[in-house]
Amino acid sequence: MAKAIWNGAVIAESPVHEVVEGNVYFPPEALNQEFVRASETYTVCGWKGTASYYDIVVNGEVNRDACWYYSTTKDAAKNIEGYVAFWRGVEVTA
Repeated sequence: MAKAIWNGAVIAESPVHEVVEGNVYFPPEALNQEFVRASETYTVCGWKGTASYYDIVVNGEVNRDACWYYSTTKDAAKNIEGYVAFWRGVEVTA
């Protein structure tokens, strides 16, 4: 079971996940929407595509742009299309 935790809250949890470049990607339905809000940040990866970000909000504390996803990927990354990954202090176990 893969799990992402920040500030004591489980942000995502799933037995299904993908690992790409050392990052654990969770399927979108594993994301606990209660703790995320859309960010206006976007970045571009040459082989995956354009990433969109979420802020994580737990108990009034905000971890800006702490998770990202590719809503539409390039062909080489289709296995993570729509999946969510974490960084910036989010503890991820798989």
